[in-house]
Amino acid sequence: MKVIFLDHDGVICLHDNWGTRLKKQKEWGKRRLSMGPLEIPLEYRFDDFDKKAIKVLNDILKKTGAEIVVSSDWKLYCTLDELKEMFTKYGVVKQPIDTTPNIPLKYDKNYYTAGELAEYRISEINMWLKEHPEVTQWVAVDDLPLGEVYGPISGNFLGGLKNFVLTPKSSEGIKQSGIKEKILKFLL
Repeated sequence: MKVIFLDHDGVICLHDNWGTRLKKQKEWGKRRLSMGPLEIPLEYRFDDFDKKAIKVLNDILKKTGAEIVVSSDWKLYCTLDELKEMFTKYGVVKQPIDTTPNIPLKYDKNYYTAGELAEYRISEINMWLKEHPEVTQWVAVDDLPLGEVYGPISGNFLGGLKNFVLTPKSSEGIKQSGIKEKILKFLL
């Protein structure tokens, strides 16, 4: 089985889409400060996916036959069934088959650095892969630095992910020039 570990923000939900949930909630007019994120109806809970980014994702999915595993922290604010519903709503040709496990944050603080968040995401992806030996090819696509920056020899205890494609421009994500080709190299 081929798998794409897919982040949302900065990959398929781009900078221009950020805040669309707030506009939708305002139009909905029923948002109460006392409501938790899971109490807000799904159609108002998240920012929109970028249409051109979804076109690129769909092309990758069609060419490779890969399955989607959501690694985004959006998994904390909805169920897998709700994620499937969202992917269908935004025109993704495949629904996610799973999400990576959630490792609770070990530090009691309000702000985490990109490096700290990356450590968690790397661990969650590695845990999922360990539990699914049927995976033959995979790639993680994220705007966090999950790749092998230093490697295990130079002291990065996680070593990063070997099969990783960074989407460094939050306004372009997966549709950025050259990103699709990098993803395909891991899956074809």
